[in-house]
Amino acid sequence: MPEITSELPHRQIFFDIQYGWIIYILAAISLAAFIYALYHRYRLWRVGKKDGAPASMGKRLKTFIYTGFVDGFVHRRILRDFYPGSMHALLFWGSLLLLLGTAMDVINHYITTPLGADFLQGNTYLAISFLTNLGGVMLLLGVIIAFVRRYIQKPSRLDNIFGDATALAFIFVIVLTGFILEGLRIRVTNYPPQWDEWRFLGFAFSKAFAGGSHLVGWYQGLWWFHAVLVIGAITYISLAFHRLTHIIVSPVNVFYRSLTPKGALSTIDLENTETFGASKIEDFTWKDMLDFDSCTRCGRCQDNCPAHLSGKPLSPKKVIQDLKALFVEKAPLLLKAKTVVVAAATASADNPGQGSNPAVCETPGETTGRKMIGDIITEDVIWACTTCRACLEACPVFIQPMQKIIDMRRNLVLEQTQFPETAMGALRSMEQRGHPWRGTMATRTDWADGLGIKTLSENKDIDILYWVGCTGALEERNMKVAASVGKILKAAGVNFGILGNEETCCGEPARRIGNEYLYQTLAQQNVEILNNYGIKKIVTSCPHCYNTIKNEYPQFGGKFEVMHHTEFIAELLKQGKLTIAQKSDKKATYHDSCYLGRYNDIYLPPREILRSVTGASPLEMLHRKSKGFCCGAGGGRMWMEEQIGRRINQMRTEEALNTRAEILASACPYCLQMFEDAIKTLEAEGKLKAMDLAEIVAESIQ
Repeated sequence: MPEITSELPHRQIFFDIQYGWIIYILAAISLAAFIYALYHRYRLWRVGKKDGAPASMGKRLKTFIYTGFVDGFVHRRILRDFYPGSMHALLFWGSLLLLLGTAMDVINHYITTPLGADFLQGNTYLAISFLTNLGGVMLLLGVIIAFVRRYIQKPSRLDNIFGDATALAFIFVIVLTGFILEGLRIRVTNYPPQWDEWRFLGFAFSKAFAGGSHLVGWYQGLWWFHAVLVIGAITYISLAFHRLTHIIVSPVNVFYRSLTPKGALSTIDLENTETFGASKIEDFTWKDMLDFDSCTRCGRCQDNCPAHLSGKPLSPKKVIQDLKALFVEKAPLLLKAKTVVVAAATASADNPGQGSNPAVCETPGETTGRKMIGDIITEDVIWACTTCRACLEACPVFIQPMQKIIDMRRNLVLEQTQFPETAMGALRSMEQRGHPWRGTMATRTDWADGLGIKTLSENKDIDILYWVGCTGALEERNMKVAASVGKILKAAGVNFGILGNEETCCGEPARRIGNEYLYQTLAQQNVEILNNYGIKKIVTSCPHCYNTIKNEYPQFGGKFEVMHHTEFIAELLKQGKLTIAQKSDKKATYHDSCYLGRYNDIYLPPREILRSVTGASPLEMLHRKSKGFCCGAGGGRMWMEEQIGRRINQMRTEEALNTRAEILASACPYCLQMFEDAIKTLEAEGKLKAMDLAEIVAESIQ
């Protein structure tokens, strides 16, 4: 810090400004507009249904503090996409530094100084001056990068509207005029230059002005312009509910995000609900409507959506924005109708003899004459979703497009009985035969022939239940995987059994397709069987079964310790209960199943298994771990025709081929089947072989 020989460095508030008190009046008006806008929006959100997943405020606060730090302040999620992430970081951290300087000014001038403690002087003042200038530079740089990206580079995921330009213009002009104003103040006040050098950008601007009394008028005029511009911008942003309101709305959305396991969908109370799923905007919850306002159209979800990238009409961003447009149009009418109904009910209670006016109880229909499902959100969009959860993983503020798509599927299936014909066959088979594979002639125990594996009806004194799953038990290719798991468990001396013919579908395909009624029937049936046998620990080969039993069965009283076979095999290898007799010399790549990876954060055990078997880490594909690319079978898509765009499984297989690997290792029966089909279609049988990790281990221990 420089030596100051005169009075300590400080800042004068309202220097040479007359009638500065007017600013207080304007600020009060702006604040009132801001509060009114938020309150009005809050009332519009409450048009939606109650959120069915409450959580304690203490738990929410604890989660919010952690999330606010790592995802808000540190920008963990935003910086995954580094270029736009760094732009946002410059805008965010620059704003924080400027707000810090403003807050220090306000606290010092209005609170501490009247109490005789003027802390904003000397070295403290110089440090704050430097930090605010640094923040301003960061903001200006961020705006420039944003302008170049949005209006020169124009990536496909961004759609520019007038509000985007106004946001950048407001920030740029406000910050720029602030620094010009600081430069003028430096010239007008004639403070010692060693003070001013710490305000480096303002000091640089001051060099452009020649000293003189005429600068006072310019300083005063620009001061008023800058102040009114700031207040006007806040008022405009508030009343127009501009995209910059995400500064307030997004943290609220993060605070109220679902705290249930991320692999669990919401449950419908089938006995007490009046409508199934969502066919109108008011069928969504208030939290869904908060999601609509929290979306800033950044497009991260769209860039990571396999359905969108394969040329299908689904864009998670567009789904949210189209629903928001309907919400903005219809919610005020719904609120008005709700207010009229409440007023009529109150009047009727006060005057019971007068009856009620039926006309006031009417609620508005679709104001545009268009249906939400079919016109605004087409069925092709709704059925394109693979429920891979990439959109949720990419969103910095935890918006849930997938849940809204599932709610619309539920309405199509349960109320309108409209769904793809091929999915109908799977649902009917699940209802009649307990599994979705309607053409199979296999039984639940054919895969175990000759292995000496007992069913629980024969011997229930076991440590672990092996939940085989429909695909592992009944689909020919995956029966080999189930047999490999059985051999591994036998080799490790694990005391396990299977349900055999008592095992039925876990219900996951039905729930993701939208048939919540069938799912709950199957889930309750399975929970009852498992509880009757006293099952505590389950190992399964199917990530879809794994996610359902672990994260969704607790909704129906089924609480079990569930492990995927890759977790269990990796643990057996660590404990020395399995010995690799012959290492493989083939190069392998590993595909992260969506339901194992993004849903349940299981990334390391599969890779540890491959390292044990091959002696080397797997060759990684372009999309891996939390950014892994879907195989295309999730969300019931396994049983639906893929008629629009490219086939997702072929796109993923091409990624595997690009690694020059000989083995495409997976840990999901859906993925394995999709890759088998893609390899044949791409005529790559001689280059790449799809195998489950259990098969790779079984070969190595033999």
